[in-house]
Amino acid sequence: MASKKRERIKYLVTLREAEEGGYTVEVPALPGCISEGDSYEEALANIRDAITAYLAELGDELNPRARVIITEVEVDVPAPPVHA
Repeated sequence: MASKKRERIKYLVTLREAEEGGYTVEVPALPGCISEGDSYEEALANIRDAITAYLAELGDELNPRARVIITEVEVDVPAPPVHA
């Protein structure tokens, strides 16, 4: 029996420095797919594992080519409140 050829897909991830140290990393294209790591490298390794688990959980519902649009928006930052 022939096995299915695995496809490789790149996902955009966001990393944020955590207040307690390390990084929190998320995948915008996969809602709820989040991980963390003590270092940049560890955070990326952990999110790779999280993505693999996320995709495995989707099973037959997996649509890795679903369209996701990531863009920038600009907003005015509110001034801090003035306390009298």
